[in-house]
Amino acid sequence: MEAAVTIPLADLNLIETRIPAALVVALKNPYAAPLDASCDNLAKDIIALDEALGADLDTPVTKKNESLIARTIVSESVSAIRKSTEAVVPFRNWVRKLSGAERKSKTVAAAISAGGIRRAYLKGIGHANKCQPPAAPFNIALK
Repeated sequence: MEAAVTIPLADLNLIETRIPAALVVALKNPYAAPLDASCDNLAKDIIALDEALGADLDTPVTKKNESLIARTIVSESVSAIRKSTEAVVPFRNWVRKLSGAERKSKTVAAAISAGGIRRAYLKGIGHANKCQPPAAPFNIALK
C-alpha cells in the first residue's frame, strides 16, 4: 500500500526502486543453465526468487503465503489507492518520461517477469532431477 501512496514521488523519479539481486540475474538470462543444478542449490536460488517475487502459485497457503485470491483482493485495493494518487501529478505520462521514471518502471517490470520465468525454469530442472520442494513444484511433489 505504501507504494501506491508514494506514486507522485516515483513519477518524479525521486524514489529509487532497487531491483533484488535474484531478479537482476534472471533479467540477464532467465533460461541460463545453473552452474550447480543440485537440489540444494536450486532450492537456494528459488527461495531467493520467492523472497523477491512473493510466493509462487504452487506454494501451499499459510499465514505468510496467502492464496492467489487473497493476494488479488489486496492488489485490487492497492490499485484503487494508486489510481487516486496518480491523479495528483498533472500530465503524469510526460512527467514520467522526462524524469526517467517510465524507463525505470519498465526495467522493474521486465525483472519481475524474468524472475517468474527463471523460478519456473529452475523448478522444472528440479522436477527433472527428482528434487523436493522448494527445488521442485509443490503440487507435483505431493502426488
